[in-house]
This record gives sequence, structure tokens and C-alpha cells, in this order.
Amino acid sequence: MSFLMRQGVVAALTANALRPSRGRRAGFGSFLAGFLFNEAAPQVLAVTALDAATHLTTGRRSGIAAKAGLALAGASALGLARVVRQSRRSADRFDEALVEGLGVDYVEQLDAVPDPADLATAWRRLARPFNFADAGVRVISDVPYTEAGKRGHLDIYLPAGQDAIKDAPVLLQVHGGAWTVGAKEHQARPLMNHMAARGWVCVAINYRLAPRDAWPAHIVDVKRAIAWVREHIADYGGDPDYLAITGGSAGGHLAALAALTPGDPDFQPGFEDADTSVRAAVPFYGVYDFAGSTGLTNAIGMRDAFLGPRVMQTTWTDSPDVYEAASPILRITPEAPDFFVIHGDLDSLVAVDQARLFVAELRRTSRTSVVYAELPGAQHAFDVYHSIRSTYAVRAVDRYLSWHWNTWRHGLEADSGVEPGDLDGDARNEWSA
Repeated sequence: MSFLMRQGVVAALTANALRPSRGRRAGFGSFLAGFLFNEAAPQVLAVTALDAATHLTTGRRSGIAAKAGLALAGASALGLARVVRQSRRSADRFDEALVEGLGVDYVEQLDAVPDPADLATAWRRLARPFNFADAGVRVISDVPYTEAGKRGHLDIYLPAGQDAIKDAPVLLQVHGGAWTVGAKEHQARPLMNHMAARGWVCVAINYRLAPRDAWPAHIVDVKRAIAWVREHIADYGGDPDYLAITGGSAGGHLAALAALTPGDPDFQPGFEDADTSVRAAVPFYGVYDFAGSTGLTNAIGMRDAFLGPRVMQTTWTDSPDVYEAASPILRITPEAPDFFVIHGDLDSLVAVDQARLFVAELRRTSRTSVVYAELPGAQHAFDVYHSIRSTYAVRAVDRYLSWHWNTWRHGLEADSGVEPGDLDGDARNEWSA
């Protein structure tokens, strides 16, 4: 590939990172082009600079193609530098979100107040973004929790070198993949490793997928996993009374829905009496409106073009109650657990408006704490591998969950600082319209 063509590709991908396309088809293509590229902006910037420097040192400076390639390289470098700056701004956004949602004194409930070194950009980690090996963690793989074969298996992450941990807090991870693909070992690895190394027991699950298994098989399996954790996790050193749940995309939807529907018999066939409550939920870029109740074009389009034929295998017209029951935004009650919602403002698959309206409804209705971090420049699935932004996300979730765990075990009350009914005006008006 010529220098001009290489720089043309990089320039196009950089433009997509800065201004991703919207809409169902264009948005999916924009996501595919960007979800790996965007988080690798520092590496791509370095390679682009090296490519341009090599081109110049070989004396290839004349000619229209050479000049055009250098111009594209310069434009890409400026754009990539902006992407890197946006990634680094996530650190401030997370700090602002935690202070806004929990109060400035939330750090008093942490085991240790983070210092600048703890919050600095982990540049060394970026050299091997897909290396998930961690000497501080041991993994017990493929433990069955249902009889669904591989789709009914889970992995348990434990701190290495501690054979007798006891009463450790538990975090359950639900993978994404549009309810149709995905596996437990391929997502949230940075978070699972980090929390396990910090002394948590982390559980990552598979679940049945569409179209082979239609809705509500997905949420039923998540509920079965919660019930399994409560019954068995003490054998691995976890505290069955303290369970938080997280997940991204479809996993964010399932984590939020599970958190909001403890004991729902429709989602617990055959184990209706099992305790499926959780203490806190941390959904990443989740889908919160299956029914299109918000009126958002993104939600209605997803409902009719994808969820209906592929996941629900029934239409909104025929079964509106099924869609409404599957919508976290319609299942919020005053008894909802604490939430930490995370979403990127440039998400081209799930509009950020879904998160904004979901958070607004949580703050209006729930009696518990609600934290919301909206990340500048973030695309869907920004946390799949080690990057600047994913590192900040892991550290922020660590601070949030440490705060929550310590608050809960010391018998303190979590308070969002937001009175019920104190909705964001723009979000309230958009939904009510």
C-alpha cells in the first residue's frame, strides 16, 4: 500500500473517531471502524508520525501524491492528538461524576485516598493493550451454573496467593454482544483482573443467546447466575450477602434489568423463591429502552429492526407488554439499588440519550444513590482492552465499588445528594414531549 493510501485510511478512520455516523446502518459501520481504532489513538499517532518521518527521510517529498500524503498525515496527527486529549479528559469526568453523585467526602469511605500516581495515565500498559495476563489473579474457568452446556458456564476470578479468602465482596460481569454473540472471557478483562487483584471475587458468565434462544432466556440465565452466586460463592471466599453487577451494551441492559427486577417470577421460572437482588449496578453503554417508550429514534429503530426479529422474536404490535417488561427505564422503583451509569457521548450504536433519560428517571424515582459519567469522545465498547479511557474507567469503578462496599459493610446510608423529582430539565422535557 502506498504512503498516500495508508494516510488516506488513517485520515478516514480519524475523521470517523471525531464525528461517527448515526443511524442504524451507518452507526453500525461507524462502530466497526472505530471501536478498536479510537482507543488505540496514541499508538496510531506514533505510527503515523514514524511513517511520515520515514517518508521524508527517504527523500520522497516532491510530487502531488507525496505532498497529499504528508498533508493527510498532518491532519490525522492533529485529529489523533484531539482523540488522545478527549481520552485523558475522562479522568476529570469520572472524578466530577463521583463527587456529584456521592458527595465530595466519598473518599473518606475508601481504603486509601487516591494519590496523583494512582490516577496518572498508565502509558506502559498501552504497549501491550491485549495482554490480560495478571500474576495477581487466578481464574477458575468453566464452572457450570445451569445445564445449558457452554452457555451455562461461568469463570471465577480470585486474588492469587490467597487460598483462604473469606467474606470478600462479589462482582458479577455480564458480557455484551447484541444478545446474539459474545463470551465471558472476551470482555471486561481489565476490570475483572483489577478488582480480583484488589481482593474481590469476580464472576464472569455466559448465557443463552438469540436467535437460538429467544427472550427472556438471556435475563433468566442472569438471574440463575445471581442465584448460583448467592448459594455457592462462599465456597470460593465471597460474601453471598454482597453482590454488585456490571456489564456492557447488551450486558449493560441485562445488568440494569436484573438489578431492577429482584424476584420477578416471569424472569425466574422454576426458581421463583431465589433471592436475585443485588446491592449495586454498574452498566456500561447499556440499552435501557426496549419498548421505544422514550420516543427516541434510536430506541424505536432498534426495537423494530433488530430486537423484534432477532431477540424478542415477536413484534411490538403483538406483544407490547413483553417489550415494556424488558425495558429497564420502565422498571425503576423507589427500591432500586445504587447505580453507576457510564456512557460515551459519541456512541453510534446506543444513543447517549438513552443513558441520560435512564439516569434522569433513576434520580426522579429511586431513593438510592445515582452516579452518571458521560465520557467525551467515547464510542461504544471503549473498555474492551487496555487504553487510556478504559484505565480511567477501571479506576473509577474501583473507587465507586470500594466506596459502596465500605458504606454497606459499615452500615452507612448511601445518598446521591439528589432529591427525588430533581430531574435534569432537558431530559425530562425530551421524554415527556
